[in-house]
Amino acid sequence: MIVFSRVSTVTEFILLSFPCSREIQVLLFVLFFVSYILTLMGNGAIVCAVKLDHRLHTPMYILLSNFSFLEICYINTTVPNMLKNFLSETKTISFTACFFQFYFFFSMGITETFLLPLMAFDRYLAICRPLHYPNIMSSHFCMNLVALCWVTAFLCYPVPIYFITQLPFCGPNTIDHFVCDPGPLLALSCIPAPGIELSCSILSSLIIFISFFFILASYTLVLRAVLRVPSAAGRRKAFSTCGSHLTVVSLFYGSIMVMYISPTSENAAGIQKIVTLFYSSVTPLINPLIYSLRNNDVKAALRKIHMCTKISQSK
Repeated sequence: MIVFSRVSTVTEFILLSFPCSREIQVLLFVLFFVSYILTLMGNGAIVCAVKLDHRLHTPMYILLSNFSFLEICYINTTVPNMLKNFLSETKTISFTACFFQFYFFFSMGITETFLLPLMAFDRYLAICRPLHYPNIMSSHFCMNLVALCWVTAFLCYPVPIYFITQLPFCGPNTIDHFVCDPGPLLALSCIPAPGIELSCSILSSLIIFISFFFILASYTLVLRAVLRVPSAAGRRKAFSTCGSHLTVVSLFYGSIMVMYISPTSENAAGIQKIVTLFYSSVTPLINPLIYSLRNNDVKAALRKIHMCTKISQSK
């Protein structure tokens, strides 16, 4: 039996991020800083719209508000440090900070894989069980389910992360990524740890596939129910309600399946970074556009907030 002891000589890691010339680094800093601010503004606007407009205090919009809040938290696990590295000469991150980033990055990602099925379940109840929907999915019950998603997600990875921290890291300490990801971290260990690597892969695969098939089952039942609706207007309204969520699901699950279901060794470092960047930074940026542009209630609430802001500024 192998006993892992913390005899590591590595006290910090170097996150290479996107190695390129200084001019390109500054350009990337500006690009990602602008997208970061837009992401905060877009998701923050949805959170404020749901909070301030009492008409949106329903389970569907409570879930949307929590999802937008999650996106704000998610992007803050990676982008601020990435922006710092663009302007830094050393690009270092301490051993402890690296594993804290690993923990929160994965916990936020798992929370998203739990919230998306919950949003699909909400749409299934609203469309397939409309008479029972108000009794089943009350606001209080909805908040309890949201809390369960957050708590469960944050309990998934402490044990695997603990075992990875006990591996000996004696150098090199360069991670060819912009985030502390398990694949590159395990590659830096002085001894092979196939058991830990396999357990992380199995855990990720189970979470991704179970949640994805739950969404697939929910929307299969929704599709069957919608096709039975006699009026074309009713079918369009139902498809419009679910279309935004299905778009977000496709973007998120498509990218994480490429990243975590396929073997790590087959994913080149450049592809790993691009895919991770897509689901951790690009999707949080475009999600508010997907939801707000396709949802009349959200657009009306945002217009109301804009008008109230203009009136208060004119006084």
